[in-house]
Amino acid sequence: MPDLSDIDHADANVMLSIVMLYWSLHDRLTCEAPDLSKQERLLLIRLSEPRRMGDLARFMQALPSTMTALTDGLEAKGLVARRRDPKDRRAWLLELTETGRDTRAGLGEMIKVALREETGLCAEDLDQFSDLLLKIRSHILAKGLPKGLPL
Repeated sequence: MPDLSDIDHADANVMLSIVMLYWSLHDRLTCEAPDLSKQERLLLIRLSEPRRMGDLARFMQALPSTMTALTDGLEAKGLVARRRDPKDRRAWLLELTETGRDTRAGLGEMIKVALREETGLCAEDLDQFSDLLLKIRSHILAKGLPKGLPL
């Protein structure tokens, strides 16, 4: 384990802790869902309901061609299906298949367990931490996402 005792600035320690948590969770989800890339996991999490592929590309700050490639991969795995948007036949909707819904539910459970285990927080502290993170996310979204952040 690296020695971090030389970092005597409280804010720097907080920032380093956020980075460490991010990478810890990222590594954990990569190990537990090795057949899915990070972007595929993010896309599945975003698909709580059918969404237009163009909207997903904007949300994830991805090029339409990247979204098409992601969709092709998830479609080949039987996790998503494309269908025409009945409101605009030029647009495609992306929706989860039954297998995709099961995979998404499994990802949600993995995330819940990973957050609990990687933070080491009790349920009450984790609830407080989650509330604070959602406030931070709202603030960042109000300012605008950093360019290239795939969410």
